[in-house]
Amino acid sequence: MRSVVDRSAEAPAIWSRNFRYYFTARSAGLLGDAMLPVAVSAGLIGAGHGLGTVGFALAFLMGPFAGLVLFGGVLADRFTARRMMIGADLANLTTRILLAVLFFRGIDQLWQLYALLAVAGTAAAMFQPGAASTVPLVARDVQGANGVLRTAEAFTGLLGPALAGLLVGSAATGWVMLIAAVTFGISAACLLALRLGTVPAPPPGDSLWRNLVVGWHEFRARSWLWGVIVIWLFFTVLSWGPQMPIAAGLIVPEYGPTVYGLLNCAFGAGTVLGGLLAIRYKPERPLAAGAVAMLVFPLYPIGIVAGWPVWLLAAAQLVVGVGLTFWGVMWATNVQTQVPGEVLNRIHAYEVAGSVCMFPIGSALAGPAVEAFGATRVLQVGIVVSFLVVAALLLTRPIRTLHRVPDRP
Repeated sequence: MRSVVDRSAEAPAIWSRNFRYYFTARSAGLLGDAMLPVAVSAGLIGAGHGLGTVGFALAFLMGPFAGLVLFGGVLADRFTARRMMIGADLANLTTRILLAVLFFRGIDQLWQLYALLAVAGTAAAMFQPGAASTVPLVARDVQGANGVLRTAEAFTGLLGPALAGLLVGSAATGWVMLIAAVTFGISAACLLALRLGTVPAPPPGDSLWRNLVVGWHEFRARSWLWGVIVIWLFFTVLSWGPQMPIAAGLIVPEYGPTVYGLLNCAFGAGTVLGGLLAIRYKPERPLAAGAVAMLVFPLYPIGIVAGWPVWLLAAAQLVVGVGLTFWGVMWATNVQTQVPGEVLNRIHAYEVAGSVCMFPIGSALAGPAVEAFGATRVLQVGIVVSFLVVAALLLTRPIRTLHRVPDRP
C-alpha cells in the first residue's frame, strides 16, 4: 500500500479541502493547456512560417500524447497518480519557460520548437490518467465533482485561447508561455498540498509490460467499458471529428470568423450548463441517461445542412454543449466508481487511447472526405452515425442497465 485519502465522513461531499486544492490545480493546468495551441499557431504565423509548419508543430504536441498515454497509466498505477501529475506539471513548467525564451529570441531552428512541444505532449500523457483517477480520492460525490470539473474545463477552454490570442496580438508569444508556466507551477503546488490516504499498488516486481497486459485484461473484462469505447470510436472518426473542420470551412467564409467564434462560445456556455445539470441530476442508470442526452448532438450539423439562421445555430450549439457534457460526466463518473483503484489509471489510459485519440483522425479525414463526397454529404453521414451511436448505446444491455454506484457516506 502506498500513501496517496482523508475520507472523513464529516468532509463535504464535494468541496472538501482536498477537492479545493485539486480543483485549483486542474483549473490552472487546463488554462495553461488551452493557451498553448493558439499561442504556438499565432506565434509561428506571426514569425512568417506557413500553415504546414503550424501543422507539424501541433503534430509534435499531440503525437507523443497519443503514443504514450497507455504507459502514463501504467506508471501512475506504479508510482501513484499524484507523483506523476506533479512531475508532469514541473515538466510543463520547464517547457513553457524554454518556449518563452525561444519565442523571445526568435526561432532560428524549428527542431528546437518541435522537441519542446514533444516534451509537453509527453508530459500531458503522463498527467492525464491520474487526472481522472484522483477524483474519487478527493470527493465523496464523484458525479458532482466531475460536474464541477467539467464546468471549470469549459471556462478555461473559452478563456485560455482568448487570453492567448489577446497577448500574442498586443505583446508577444513569449509572455503567453510565461503565464502558462505560472499556471503549471500553481497546479504542482496544489497537488503537492493534497493529503491523501492509501491506494493498493501493483504487485512488486511486475514489469511495465506485465502491468500493461493486466490493464488490458481488466479493460476487456468489462463489456460496458469496451462497448462504449468501440461505439465512441466510430462516433469520433465518422461524426464528431470531421464536423469541426467542416463547420469552420462552411461558416467562416459565409458569416465571418466573429460569428464562428460566437457559435463556439455558445457551445462553451452549453458545456457550463451541462456541468451544472450533472451536479444536480443523478440518474439511476447514468450511461442510459447520458446516451439519451446525446440525441441532441446532430442538431448543429442538421442546422448547417438546412441553412438555419445564426441565432438558431447558436441555440443548437448551446443545447449540444449541454448534452455532450452531461454524457461526459456520466461516463467519467462510471469509470471512476466502477473500476478498482489499483487499475483505474491504466483503464483510463486505454479509454483515452481508444476514444479521445481518435478525434484527430476524424478531423484529418475531413478534408479528403469533403473532396471526394462534398461537405454536405459528409455532414449527413455524421448525422446518421450520431443517431446510430445513441441507438447502439441504448441497445447494448451492459451499457443500458449499468447502475450508478452510491456516493460514499
